[in-house]
Amino acid sequence: MNNDMKQKTYILENLGCANCAAKMERKIQELPEIGSASITFATKQLRIEAPDPEALVDEIRHICQSIEGEVMVVEKDDIKPHCSSSSDYSGRAKNGFFSGHRTDITTLVVGTIFFAVGVVFEHVWGYDMWFAGGGSIVLLTLVIFIAAYLILGHKVLLTAVRNISHGQVFDENFLMSIATVSAFCIGEYAEAAGVMLFYRIGQLFEDIAVERSRSQIMEAVDMRPETVVLVATDKHEHHEHDCHCGCDHEHDHHEHHDSIRIIPAGDAKPGDILLVRPGDRIPLDGTVIEGESRVDTSPVTGEPVPVSVRPGSEVISGCVNEQGVLKIRVTKPLSESMVTRILDSVENAAAGKPKIDKFITKFAKIYTPIVVALAVLTAVIPSLITGDWALWIKTAITFLVISCPCALVISVPLAFFSGIGAASKLGILFKGGLAIEALKNVKGIIMDKTGTITKGVFVVDSISTFNDMTQQKVLSIAAVCESSSSHPVAVSILNKYEESCAAEGTALSINKAAAIEELPGMGIKCSLKSGDTDTASIALCGNRKLMDEFGVFLPVLPEASGTEILVALDGSLIGRIIISDQLKDDSASAIDHLKDMGLTTAMLTGDNMQSAEAIASASGISKIRAELLPEDKVTALSELRNELGAVMFVGDGINDAPVLAGADVGAAMGSGADAAIEAADVVFMTSSLEAVPQSITIARCTGRIAMQNIVFALAIKLLVILLGLVGFANIWAAVFADTGVAMLCILNSLRILWRKYS
Repeated sequence: MNNDMKQKTYILENLGCANCAAKMERKIQELPEIGSASITFATKQLRIEAPDPEALVDEIRHICQSIEGEVMVVEKDDIKPHCSSSSDYSGRAKNGFFSGHRTDITTLVVGTIFFAVGVVFEHVWGYDMWFAGGGSIVLLTLVIFIAAYLILGHKVLLTAVRNISHGQVFDENFLMSIATVSAFCIGEYAEAAGVMLFYRIGQLFEDIAVERSRSQIMEAVDMRPETVVLVATDKHEHHEHDCHCGCDHEHDHHEHHDSIRIIPAGDAKPGDILLVRPGDRIPLDGTVIEGESRVDTSPVTGEPVPVSVRPGSEVISGCVNEQGVLKIRVTKPLSESMVTRILDSVENAAAGKPKIDKFITKFAKIYTPIVVALAVLTAVIPSLITGDWALWIKTAITFLVISCPCALVISVPLAFFSGIGAASKLGILFKGGLAIEALKNVKGIIMDKTGTITKGVFVVDSISTFNDMTQQKVLSIAAVCESSSSHPVAVSILNKYEESCAAEGTALSINKAAAIEELPGMGIKCSLKSGDTDTASIALCGNRKLMDEFGVFLPVLPEASGTEILVALDGSLIGRIIISDQLKDDSASAIDHLKDMGLTTAMLTGDNMQSAEAIASASGISKIRAELLPEDKVTALSELRNELGAVMFVGDGINDAPVLAGADVGAAMGSGADAAIEAADVVFMTSSLEAVPQSITIARCTGRIAMQNIVFALAIKLLVILLGLVGFANIWAAVFADTGVAMLCILNSLRILWRKYS
């Protein structure tokens, strides 16, 4: 983003038309001050980049309301978390199925009554009563149909007129108005009123289906609490927070007594102490200060096994307290807690539109004019040839009804949004539709070893010594070299040295090195002071490449069963430390799943070949690249990519960031380094390797259903057009091809959210 540009997000309340959203986006992008603009129909969010976004709000509001009159542009910060009962696991109060549509339903009921009466009159007496002296009956029937039409269609007609004044011609309101008015003109009174009736019914159910799909997806990812139960501040002083719950739930009396009160979640500050009862979600990130319990982390990480917590344990928001009462000290406010980070990630991902979505939006822009032109030609040319104007105008009306592209435009974004929502329920965060689109096409899965396939928890297995050195001396020198590192191998050496000191009853003493130099992919070079003199010894701690680099002679050594760390002092080898890492419990099964999906698996590691082969054999990995420097991993990735095709790389270390960025899809374990997570396209909140096949299954399912929606919508519309040309399709079929197909696409998209992936 340009430094002069500021990004701002707005919510488009009452946005109900996917095609209208696409038009709004195009119009806003045309403003000269706008750097970029993106409207996500699934979340109703408008994201813009401009030097001064707030100065453009009035102009943006005018554009949106000129296309869809009821749209309100609201700052995202003004939208509060959903109200939820603290003991409600779902965290959401369910609205009635038709909530918010009472006016539309009333209009439909009244209009339906008039339409039904008109149909009865027409069926019983018919229009030939004109010739039998029953003109008043026929006139009454016509008046009833006109009344039904105006009751049902007045909103559509007024919107069409208003939109025409704003230059919006090819919108569904105008097309539906032209189609039904034309039906009146050729004497099809019942069809005109009936089409408007079923169009309004279809629109109602489409709106409800969209809202329900949004609701279900957001319920899966929006775990932000509206309120929290405050016990005290970190200073145990009287807190000035007021008790204003703001929801309809009743709360126990004791919650409002003494120092316990209910406050808005956004008002809680770091240091505040919150009460979390059994069944409650952990509201904010914090540390347990009182109580013991088991916490279900599956809503955040997808991990099925609850975690035990006690005083001192870190807990993250969104997890569920299963057993005892806990008091937690808040470490992060709501805006920085895990629940908000997950929601932001999902919303950011929804804004990252896949290529297929952009293609459909462009296609829809030309689709409507083409079908309208076809309707005009159908009304005029065959009529001039045959003289049967009524028949061909009726056929043209069918085309006009079909020409609205809403089913097409809505088919892709809702499918991808459902995929993003389904993944987030399993602790998998996609960073955009492009990531899903790329992931479904990968042919190979390349993984780092440490922390990805293995647990990353190293243990010293054995220590060999040379040149009359003791194990304690070798350990002490290795500990000095590794003292400034947080790498798991370094931690294991430091832990072993601490255990050794404790076993011998000696004081733990790690002398500070005069200088420490880390050599990437090889190890550590360390300058050690020798007592009170100014002389210093040079210690080396690392792999064979490090020893070769400094000319250290290596005797013939037996093959290592794990990671080999060699220790040298002043050019001579003094020790060999073998460190082992355990395979994750689910690594073998996850790799089997990947193979069953037709994917090739490979491992890249800086460890020695013997250690890599042992892990590959235990896990079932097909291809190995070992003893790699960080820059070698990028080269190895390119070679495997040329051999296999599109690849996904999974890693968790800071050294993995270049490889993550270079893969077709980069995936980072959420427990890994921030640099790796930042460079990745997919983030796994869980440490389970099963998340990899789950993410690919979701991506494939999402891509398949999005394509089903497109093919289904286009095929039905094309079929009705062809049947209309040969006289087998009428306006009723056209209404189904418009609103009916859109609703079916929405329901099909929700299958992604409902499916089980574990």
